[in-house]
Amino acid sequence: MTSKGGPGDTKGLDPSFLPRHVAIIMDGNGRWAKRRFLNRIKGHEQGAEAVRAVVRASRELGVPYLTLYAFSTENWQRPRHEVIALMSLLKRFLLSEKEELLTNGIRLQAIGQIDRLPEEVRETLASVMDATASNEDMCLNLAISYGGREEIVSAVRLLARMVQEGALLPDAITAERFSECLYTAGMPDPDLLIRTSGEMRISNFLLWQLAYCELYVTPTLWPDFSREEYTQILREYQSRERRFGKTSEQITRRQ
Repeated sequence: MTSKGGPGDTKGLDPSFLPRHVAIIMDGNGRWAKRRFLNRIKGHEQGAEAVRAVVRASRELGVPYLTLYAFSTENWQRPRHEVIALMSLLKRFLLSEKEELLTNGIRLQAIGQIDRLPEEVRETLASVMDATASNEDMCLNLAISYGGREEIVSAVRLLARMVQEGALLPDAITAERFSECLYTAGMPDPDLLIRTSGEMRISNFLLWQLAYCELYVTPTLWPDFSREEYTQILREYQSRERRFGKTSEQITRRQ
């Protein structure tokens, strides 16, 4: 993995007030390539470099969970040749980063309709996940073939079956119980969502989990997203007051 920036870019960051979970909508690969009169695939390949930089920065700074929106359920509608190229790039990325993940204590997880992925991609993903399963320093969570509405519907179906089988009473369905039925069960909800390319929408991403998340939209296209900008956004996050429905007088920022 390579990263942009250096040790000095952490100045002003409070290590005790970092988000536990950062989620990123990585947008703008195609536009990055188009502005340079390149094939869209070149944009995705350059975007993989930004992934490497952000994963390494998250590990070095001490962000415990990082979720990257890599491929949505809607992305299956893209031209067949682009989908094939994206799947090939995903497989190559997983293989190339396996040793780096192991060396840095990073556990790989994936959420989404994984069964829709090509068999060779599923096998590679499973292999890397198994190899890194005991790592505890950080969790890299890839949202692949993922859709927020589909995730919620899946959770509702699971709860409905439990009620139908008599294993759960309807009145026992709480927000906490519902969260346990989501793909992200066992993970904290994101504290910070970053979206690149300037688009002002969340694109069917983590619809339940983002309820109290801080949002940050940058005009930077994903391939140009750097460690330096990431660190700057984390500083901005630390300047915000997270009240969760309370008043400023009821809380202290680092409570």
